[in-house]
Amino acid sequence: MEEGGAGTCPQVFVVDSQASYVHMPSKKKPRWMGIGQKFFFLVLGLVVSGLVIEGCFIYSLYKKTEAFTLHSSNTSGQQGGIIMSQRGSRDSNEIPTVPPHLDQRRQRPFAHLMGSNNPEGENSVVQWVNVGGEAITHHMGYNKGQLLVEKDGYYYLYSKVQLNAAEECLLIQHKVMKNTSAYGQSIELMKSKSFRCRSPKTSSPKTVGAEDMWSSFLAGIFHLQSGDRIFVKLDNIQKIRPGPAYNFMGAFMIFP
Repeated sequence: MEEGGAGTCPQVFVVDSQASYVHMPSKKKPRWMGIGQKFFFLVLGLVVSGLVIEGCFIYSLYKKTEAFTLHSSNTSGQQGGIIMSQRGSRDSNEIPTVPPHLDQRRQRPFAHLMGSNNPEGENSVVQWVNVGGEAITHHMGYNKGQLLVEKDGYYYLYSKVQLNAAEECLLIQHKVMKNTSAYGQSIELMKSKSFRCRSPKTSSPKTVGAEDMWSSFLAGIFHLQSGDRIFVKLDNIQKIRPGPAYNFMGAFMIFP
């Protein structure tokens, strides 16, 4: 080539394989997404706190209920030994005790007097059998036809008598009486009155010795005091039909 003629030199491009790539920055997340996450965690925290508080409240209520149940059990045990013994183990050798209210009932006075074969007493006071057979007295006394009260309270009193009124006209009075230190004379508690008069008929083998039975039953509730005496008076007492099956009287406390 001639010195004077200048030719154009080709351009040379060099590729560097070790050059690092330039990373473009990623797109920013929308702002509302960050706020939503914060709100979600806030709500979750409130829910968890509520569960913890509720659990504490339930536990506290359980402890109070358990303490109240234990106190009630102890109180029931003091009032009735049978209940406490039933809650124990089946292999327990403890002897069940009688509840106080049952024990009080057993201590209540009562009496049942049966008709005597010799019922005629002084001043028409009916005499009774107080020992033997079905006759019994419990926390009550007996003396010459009179039932003696030992404890104050309300008593149910009853009496039944039977008479033979076949022979003649009779005015029959059946009375339950009370003698008390507060009064100087007897007090009528109950009374039954009847006039029996059988019309005359021609005597025959069938009518001779026939009976015309008259029965009277009295019962009521009365307040009696210690020292009171209860008895039965019967007009024309000689007409009474003797025997325990026809005549009886009794009393039992109903309160307290």
